[in-house]
Amino acid sequence: MAHSSNKVAIVTGAAGGIGESTARALAQRGMRVVIGDLRGTAATDTAKRLQAEGFEALAVEVDITDEASVRTMADQTLAQWGQID
Repeated sequence: MAHSSNKVAIVTGAAGGIGESTARALAQRGMRVVIGDLRGTAATDTAKRLQAEGFEALAVEVDITDEASVRTMADQTLAQWGQID
């Protein structure tokens, strides 16, 4: 994957496992990442780990089965970084 500096990715299920690995891989390629997960505390912990490594990460508690929750995640992302790629 090419370097993606200044792009913003939302990764759901990103508080652990494959989702966390995906978010980390995107961050390592220069993307800012939203750590979206139903488990808000776990999402925050993951975002903090990435931030401690120098990556830009935002934790958002989200229930992807609830449209309002997904809209809130998008709004938080746009408020933080002004874009979603």
